[in-house]
Amino acid sequence: MPARPGPLWWLAAVTLVAAVLLVALLRRRELAQAYHLIAGVHPLPVAVAVVSEALSIVCFAALYRWLLAAGGARWGLRRTTGIVVAANAVAGTLPGGAAFSAAWIFRQLRRRGVEQVLAAAVLVVAGGLSVLGLAALLVAATVAAGPAELRAVLLPGVGVLIILGIALVAFGATRFAGFRAAVRRAWTDAGRRSRRILQGQEALARLVDQAHHLQPGLRPWLGPFAFALLNWVLDVACLAAGLWALGIRVPWHGLLFAYVLTQIPGSLRLTPGSVGIIETSLSALLILYGLQPGSAIAATLLYRAVSYWALQPIGWACWLIITFQGGASRSGPRRSAGRGS
Repeated sequence: MPARPGPLWWLAAVTLVAAVLLVALLRRRELAQAYHLIAGVHPLPVAVAVVSEALSIVCFAALYRWLLAAGGARWGLRRTTGIVVAANAVAGTLPGGAAFSAAWIFRQLRRRGVEQVLAAAVLVVAGGLSVLGLAALLVAATVAAGPAELRAVLLPGVGVLIILGIALVAFGATRFAGFRAAVRRAWTDAGRRSRRILQGQEALARLVDQAHHLQPGLRPWLGPFAFALLNWVLDVACLAAGLWALGIRVPWHGLLFAYVLTQIPGSLRLTPGSVGIIETSLSALLILYGLQPGSAIAATLLYRAVSYWALQPIGWACWLIITFQGGASRSGPRRSAGRGS
């Protein structure tokens, strides 16, 4: 079971909630403007926002389905989507919800006949691909929104440094036996000093082996990476559709950057569902890119209504059905040696 949040977590959460309430009190005029904008929202763009968010969730479920199929567990997209929606509700409601969500998904996969190592590998690899997709969006957003100096100097410089670092590590690993021996010796010594480190090393080795056997090579991973990237892109489309629904000019040059920067503090889950954190961060960044305060608040609230609040009752309904549904004996996945599509 995941550890319960400690006193520092609660202190940070209470401080953030108090800060949000204070900002709401000081910005009550802007909140009133936001209310009037939302009251006059156009239904067609709202429908586009809802469809975009639904497709975003389906893409993330397709990522899980691909990883399970690659490991030999054939799952339908409807079942996988139900688990993803339910896990999203858990992550968005409970303190430290991301850990509880991962534990719940792992338990449901095990109940339905997925091997322990495969279930862990699916969680780890799906999370890694999701982070990689967000990083790709960050690079694209920086290129689109940053000034000419940033694009012309900093980004190539960082890219060169990263490439050089990877090249040096690869060169040292392949050319110098002493380098490889030193790394292996440090790894072995760390495992000897601590039983927990040894257990972690063994678990990591099993996960790496399982991930390697899911699909060897680079090309087959382009499909699941595309699912992970589309999960983020369609969520951005939901935000853009919300601006369209309110009749607000979309700041295309900074929308993606504002979105990605909002996801970074939001991923910390200092409050359930990062309530208050995402609203404050996204509103402030949209104002920075030229929106009026009332318009930025209205767009943020509409986006959160579609991408977070509307999904909570649906997710918890799925949670109830899946949690109390029979395990592998009644609904276990068909096992196959074929690869996922």
